[in-house]
Amino acid sequence: MIEQVPVGGASTRDLIAQARARREALASVDALMAQATGTAHDVDNTMELTVDARGKLLRLWLAPSAVNWGPERLGSLLVEVAQVAMREAIQASYNMVALRLGEDMTYLIEQLSGMPAPARDPEADTGITVEEFQRRREERLRETERRTGGATRVRRDVGGAAVQDEDDYDLDTFDPATLRSDR
Repeated sequence: MIEQVPVGGASTRDLIAQARARREALASVDALMAQATGTAHDVDNTMELTVDARGKLLRLWLAPSAVNWGPERLGSLLVEVAQVAMREAIQASYNMVALRLGEDMTYLIEQLSGMPAPARDPEADTGITVEEFQRRREERLRETERRTGGATRVRRDVGGAAVQDEDDYDLDTFDPATLRSDR
């Protein structure tokens, strides 16, 4: 007699339970995306606004000096800042969905919706390159060492990158780049 084993090695009950869990998770995607918000402000801090992942305005703050921009400039600046906030909200929503459904399902949702996550958008401004970031970091570390008169000992690791000794930890030399990103 031939034994029949379901695809994936799991029992039929396990496969049904997984399918139900995925269906429930997909049903919660809309709620997750509605929870995500993004906040942005202009470079002069004359406005700050918060939107959800669909672009719904949740909060708007304008400084008294915002009237100096004039209606045309103020309107275009509001739209620009809202777009930045919306990109942040969309990324936050995809991050929440990825935690719930996994990276592959989130990528599929991105493809189906036609809205790629801002982190994956090929048209998005990627900022500086890794090499440029490392060069600037090295400059900051050298400047800190020069300013403190060598009070902070900086040693080099195998790759030549600056590594600070644990006993010389100082908040002034903390580099946020050492923190990991969630995506």
